[in-house]
Amino acid sequence: MGNTSSERAGLERQGEKGHRRGTKDGERPKILMDSPEDADIFHGEDMKAPLEKEEFLAWRQDLEVSDKAPTQARPTVFRWTGAGKDVFVSGSFNNWVSKIPLTRSQNNFVAIVDLPEGEHQYKFYVDGQWTHDPSEPVVTNQLGTVNNLIQVKKTDFEVFDALLVDSLKSSDVSDLAASPSILREGLHTCIPVLPVHQGKGCTCIPAHLYALSIRDGVMVLSATHRYKKKFVTTLLYKPI
Repeated sequence: MGNTSSERAGLERQGEKGHRRGTKDGERPKILMDSPEDADIFHGEDMKAPLEKEEFLAWRQDLEVSDKAPTQARPTVFRWTGAGKDVFVSGSFNNWVSKIPLTRSQNNFVAIVDLPEGEHQYKFYVDGQWTHDPSEPVVTNQLGTVNNLIQVKKTDFEVFDALLVDSLKSSDVSDLAASPSILREGLHTCIPVLPVHQGKGCTCIPAHLYALSIRDGVMVLSATHRYKKKFVTTLLYKPI
């Protein structure tokens, strides 16, 4: 009997402990599942990961597109002021595979080459020998060779771009190429009505010549001349 009662007491204690453990273990997921904040702690990273991945992939794609986008070629002047008969120029802009001839212009040699924006190394080929211009910026490459360095920037051509836009606007002849506007019906069959202050025709009294009546022995004459967008009026006072 003693053993039986002690076993029962031990089983009851184990049952209470197991019940307490089950209660604690059961309450914890209820709190986590019922609370949105607790759920975000465990699932927030999983929910944000796809969005962050999509944003990262989109950013990489935009970066690759911007890197592949070709830059606009800018006219760049190469000038050799030293001595020589046959002068050429070559550089990193053409991978050093060809020589561009320079044209003699009075006391120097000049060539205009369209280069993309950025830094470029170049060198002159004068009478069969490679040389650089010491008066221009230089750089030493990995092999120890000294080359000239030029930097083509977009800001250096902003003035030319603005002038190009203005010239395109001024050279627009689309309005001139269009057919003339249609006159009102019957307008071409009659003479236009004169202004109220003009009682005679324009051929009799030109609009740019005026004469006032003689007063106090002085006659006043005036003439208006047009100079570009301005009108100049000259008055003449003549005593009589």
